[in-house]
Amino acid sequence: MLGSRKKSRAGSGATTLISQDTVVVGSIQFAGTLDVEGVVRGDIVARPDTEALVRVVGKGRVEGEIRAPNVVINGAIQGDVHATGQLELAPRARVEGNVYYALVEMSAGAEVNGSLTHVSAAGAEDPQPAKPRPEGA
Repeated sequence: MLGSRKKSRAGSGATTLISQDTVVVGSIQFAGTLDVEGVVRGDIVARPDTEALVRVVGKGRVEGEIRAPNVVINGAIQGDVHATGQLELAPRARVEGNVYYALVEMSAGAEVNGSLTHVSAAGAEDPQPAKPRPEGA
């Protein structure tokens, strides 16, 4: 998104695709990469200690919570998003829920209808609010 420095993000391991005409009802636990082009009605949770990646693209929609180290959203989410690594909110991202992130990249046009909360890389909420800058700084 930011210039030509964009790196391709990929989870280690296999890729699972939920295609455009597919509806999954129930929670998903995965490792590797999960591409959602269809609908998931349930939570998506990456297995612990993996560099997993969730991508919700196109007309993809998740009606539930997402918990993964790396998340790319260019579809619709109805639920909270927890990204302990990198979160990318692309131009067509629509999130109806709270977003918890360690590192975020948000493009013009992305929408979050909820709170944005910074968390440490370990996943705990950041207890320190932003400190005011001294005058003249």
